[in-house]
Amino acid sequence: MKVTVCRKEHFNAAHRLHNLAWSDEQNSEVFGLCNNPNYHGHNYELIVKLTGTVDPDTGYVYDMKKLSDLVKNEVVEKFDHRNLNLDTEEFKTLNPTAENIAVVIWNKLRDKISPDYDLAVTLYETERNFVEYNG
Repeated sequence: MKVTVCRKEHFNAAHRLHNLAWSDEQNSEVFGLCNNPNYHGHNYELIVKLTGTVDPDTGYVYDMKKLSDLVKNEVVEKFDHRNLNLDTEEFKTLNPTAENIAVVIWNKLRDKISPDYDLAVTLYETERNFVEYNG
C-alpha cells in the first residue's frame, strides 16, 4: 500500500527575474515588475510530498520529524530572509523563477532521501501562483 505524506514549510526571500544574456530592455519586457533592479520579495509556501510504503512496525511512510528537520536544514535555513540572486550559490547564474526554485529544492532533497520514495515539491510563490516538480 502506497501512501503520500506531506510537510509544509515557509520561507521569505527576495529575488529579481533577470536573464544575464539579455538586454535591460528585453528583461524588462519579458519579466515586467519582477525585473525590478532593487528586487522584490515573496512569502513562499513549500509542500514536500513523499510517497512510499507504510512500515508495518511504525505505521509511518517516513518519520515526519526527520522530514521536517531535513527541509529546514536544506531549504529554509539556506533561503529564508535571503536575496536569492545575491546570497545563494544556487541562483548566482540561474534565474530564480518559481520553476527553478522548485527544481533546486527537489534536487537538494532528492540527494538526502532514499530513492525508495517518490518525491514531489510544490512551491507557492503567491496564493494563486504555484509550481510542482516531481523530478
